[in-house]
Amino acid sequence: MLISAPYSLKRSVAIMFEKPQTKSHHDQEVISWDMSSRGSTTSRIITEEPLSIRVQGKPYAVVMRTPGEELNHVAGFCLGEGIVDNMSDITALGFCDGADTNVVTITLTEARRTAVASYMDRRNYVSQTSCGICGKEIVDDLIQHIEPMVSKTIVDGRRAVDILENLKQYQPIHQQTRASHASMLCHPDYSILSVSEDVGRHNALDKAIGRLFRSERLIDARVLLLSSRTSYELVQKAGRAQIPIVLSVSRPTSLAVSLAKKLGMTLACLCLLYTSPSPRDEQFHLVCRLLLEKGGGG
Repeated sequence: MLISAPYSLKRSVAIMFEKPQTKSHHDQEVISWDMSSRGSTTSRIITEEPLSIRVQGKPYAVVMRTPGEELNHVAGFCLGEGIVDNMSDITALGFCDGADTNVVTITLTEARRTAVASYMDRRNYVSQTSCGICGKEIVDDLIQHIEPMVSKTIVDGRRAVDILENLKQYQPIHQQTRASHASMLCHPDYSILSVSEDVGRHNALDKAIGRLFRSERLIDARVLLLSSRTSYELVQKAGRAQIPIVLSVSRPTSLAVSLAKKLGMTLACLCLLYTSPSPRDEQFHLVCRLLLEKGGGG
């Protein structure tokens, strides 16, 4: 039995009984009541399941995620982790069992296995839904695998505000469940390259990056838009993908700002400008001012 907090006083409490689930969400029977009445309906709940990632047939990580885009997810995850740099580092990527999409294995080339052997020996963990990698040693290792960026990308600030404020229209899972995060990768003109959703914001980014990485189009992605706050693991993943501009709905964390400065990445949100480590020209700063003037929640 699940008890959900309400959006309004008219739905003060909802008691939910689980029914068989679908892929990205499942239906829950909901009994709701307020001061004067009681009713029964169904509510769609986002699915959360473990995804086991194996490298060379051995368990490497277990990630709590929303099912879907598993191969994209693992490809993006492995790029962010520094396990691979290019698709040419991978000899095979697939499900361990065709009927089980909760276990994915990746096989590396012999040269890549040798290059990352000592690094991978220290890297086995379980990732919770709300966070990705943890630990100072792990963070320091990953930073060493990210090249600082030098980019002259120019974007339109007004379009940035419009897209961030309307990001939910690109989130069908969120429209059903009100519970997913989204990551959108774009050209500098905001033409969309990839959009993914997940219960975990870091998973959504892995999926969006992984789709372009697998099709060898990641070089075209210059702008990342996030429905969430910008945390350090999202900056790390964007840095591994060499994406110079990250725009988010909510504010970044202090470690995200610190890492972005080191990488030459610009962070901005609907609230404030946080980093512009490599000022490029007046047009670029216009983006930051427009985002600042727009205001928004934290």
